[in-house]
Amino acid sequence: MSGDVQVRFCERLGVKFPRATHLILCFQYREDAERVLEVLSKRFAKYGLTLHPEKTRLLAFGRSALPGSSDAPRPATFDFLGFTHVCARSRRGRFTIHVRTIRKRLRRSVKAVAQWCQQHRHDPVATQAAALNAKLRGHYQYYGPPTNYRSLWRFYRLVRRLWHTWLNRRTRGKRLDWDTFQQLLTRHPLFRPRICHAWASTGRPA
Repeated sequence: MSGDVQVRFCERLGVKFPRATHLILCFQYREDAERVLEVLSKRFAKYGLTLHPEKTRLLAFGRSALPGSSDAPRPATFDFLGFTHVCARSRRGRFTIHVRTIRKRLRRSVKAVAQWCQQHRHDPVATQAAALNAKLRGHYQYYGPPTNYRSLWRFYRLVRRLWHTWLNRRTRGKRLDWDTFQQLLTRHPLFRPRICHAWASTGRPA
């Protein structure tokens, strides 16, 4: 969407939408969602706003969308705020929502670390370790919900591999093998993944 406009819809509530807002509307009944989707573009056009044709869609998501059998089709997923949201069940069989780092976001983060390692490969090792730990800490703090632990570990392993690659390239005629790099990590350890967000309270145990 474009423009900063206040729009009134749904029970005459005023909502102010900034430029390029990502909006999710949830409905209990499909017919309600279809009716709102039908009139939404017309209502937004009245205030000079437009919906992105490729990013606007209607999908079944939630407890009722979970398949009843293993061979049934899996419910759709959607990306929002850097996470792919997935319908799942907890260990006790209750409905829950799991999140994963969007693959495109993960590739972008890894590419940024690779560029940094290349540009700063001749810096002191301690300085590099401190900077990489700051990047890892920031990544964990944002992408650290409980269900995203596997993606955090993947990012950590990729960062560790990139650091080894660019440290190895700065040596002249002397290869930095993995065992030597492990000794370096003992002196200058990289922060391991950690969950930084607690489970959202739903009023009952999952």
